[in-house]
Amino acid sequence: MRTRIKFCGLVRPEDVDAAVALGADAVGFVFYARSPRHVDPEAARALRRRLPSWVGAVGLFVNEAPDKVSATAAQVGLDVLQFHGDETPEDCARACAGHLPYWRAVRMRGPGDLLESADRFGAAEALLLDAYSEAYGGTGKRFDWSWIPPGFDRPLILSGGLGPESVGEAITSVRPAWVDVSSGIQGTDPRTKDKALMEQFVAAVVAADASLLIARNAIHP
Repeated sequence: MRTRIKFCGLVRPEDVDAAVALGADAVGFVFYARSPRHVDPEAARALRRRLPSWVGAVGLFVNEAPDKVSATAAQVGLDVLQFHGDETPEDCARACAGHLPYWRAVRMRGPGDLLESADRFGAAEALLLDAYSEAYGGTGKRFDWSWIPPGFDRPLILSGGLGPESVGEAITSVRPAWVDVSSGIQGTDPRTKDKALMEQFVAAVVAADASLLIARNAIHP
């Protein structure tokens, strides 16, 4: 099974188009006002219209009222909700309005954080792992991957400190279902993406997946 790719924090049409052309599986829109990559629902709706049916639209929220999250999801046409704040499982369920899946971000400070979140957020489709920070949202920093328990059987989305130079190691070490990148493909400022870095990131993911496949076939010819 190949590793899926999410490019997050997109605000420009050309970056959305590049993500689609490069084969990204999802793009992320940030609805947290304090983020430099914040986008308002109307602008996100226009960006979402550029996506073909096979590329998902993920909305990132931080401590937003569930009713407002639901309204934004409907206005934009989001496929998945991603929660990065102090939302409770009940908050997440209300925001999903009974039909949208959600991903729960886990701000990793130690080995127990993942298991605690997995227990609390049993309804989450996947758990997104990022380094802990006092600030909410992505950190752009790597946490200790050894904190992930061997044999953990929930879908994981790996984030934090990933870029073209590190994502291959991340895939071979953690084997996540998804990798999620924002600052690692950043352009000249936080609201732009560098197409060359996006291309290199995708190439590194494809190479890592191919390496794992070769290794599996060698063990089970």
